[in-house]
Amino acid sequence: MFMLTRYFLLGLLLLTSAPSHAEWILDSDASEITFLTVKKQSVAEINNFRELQGALDTKGKASITIPLAKVDTKIPIRDERMRKLLFETTKFAEARVTAQIDIEKLRQLQPGQTTVIETNITLALRDVTHQEPARLQVTALSGDQMLVNTVEPVVINAGDYQLLEGVDKLREVAGLDAISPVVPVTVKLVFDEK
Repeated sequence: MFMLTRYFLLGLLLLTSAPSHAEWILDSDASEITFLTVKKQSVAEINNFRELQGALDTKGKASITIPLAKVDTKIPIRDERMRKLLFETTKFAEARVTAQIDIEKLRQLQPGQTTVIETNITLALRDVTHQEPARLQVTALSGDQMLVNTVEPVVINAGDYQLLEGVDKLREVAGLDAISPVVPVTVKLVFDEK
């Protein structure tokens, strides 16, 4: 659940970054979505998704695909449990994030310049589609690249994406008294102009 919310948030950030004159392709090796999970009321753990795919087209439509099986908690058994019990990756292999952004605002950026964009991202997870507000910082880099970071975490609620049952299963199998259903998500996305 936490991972899904983080994936969605990352996807949202990617969608809000815009290209200069052509399509922008997400640099999978340089990009990640990070989310924080909290168990036992006060134990925080940092997790992420990598191997993302995405693009921003010339009309400002951004889309990111998050492969849910690529969740990385740094603990293999936890990764396996999240894939099986929370995300159910055999039925729901990926999450998708889309957004529409003002492409002209990004085209005006010179290398080293930054702008902040407020937008809504649409996260499609399992069979649920939901909008989340996001504040993103877009920085033009040299070499025809754009860096997109969240200004503040995107807060994802597992209940909005039919993940509460999965969270409860994770809690039971791990023998925990609680796992928070609310997950802050941050993103670092690098796009290359093509």
